[in-house]
Amino acid sequence: MLRQTIAVIGAGRTDAGVHARSMAAHFDVSGIIENKDLLTDKLNKLLPNDIAVHKIVPVTNEAHARFDARSRTYIYMLSDIKNPFRYEYVYRMPLHSVHFEKMNEACTLLFNTTDFTSFSKLHTDVKTNHCRVYNAGWSKTDDIWTFTIKSDRFLRNMVRAIVGTLLDIGLDKLTINDFRNIIAAKERCKAGMSIAPVGLTLTDIDYPLHIFL
Repeated sequence: MLRQTIAVIGAGRTDAGVHARSMAAHFDVSGIIENKDLLTDKLNKLLPNDIAVHKIVPVTNEAHARFDARSRTYIYMLSDIKNPFRYEYVYRMPLHSVHFEKMNEACTLLFNTTDFTSFSKLHTDVKTNHCRVYNAGWSKTDDIWTFTIKSDRFLRNMVRAIVGTLLDIGLDKLTINDFRNIIAAKERCKAGMSIAPVGLTLTDIDYPLHIFL
């Protein structure tokens, strides 16, 4: 469309089966795109039904979709009700014996943690397992329990491993002190199983305003 070789750089990657309500990517192009809405419309006509471009905006030459991101936010949704219209986005499991108040109490330990090795997929190519979690907790709307977590960065499998371990607490398989010890151990084998990717969705990526023109 632009009659140039274009490389698209995404803000990151997710596990297979994970969704995104909001993803960002950047590309370099010589010249100015005069009609960004028209380009957006043309791209959406070519893309498959499960991918949509919301908008195209100009940024500074140095802006980078991955490295300029200040934070990312994920949600994980659970329900015990079968609903055919959302089976791809909400993980269904029995919840009558899950103590979400204990899980929320355990979430507070994440704020004082910087090393998330216990919740990271093994043998990845990252240089550090340090992250800063700004927000984490469970809330309920109708029949859906939603876990929301915001961090400056995420490790591979991190959210799914945290949710799986929190559910062990909610089901009284682990105590909050166990959770503290799991974090301190810095060993993936100490934490719980990773929950299925179906309920996980990337919902927001935050960027500093100065990169936008």
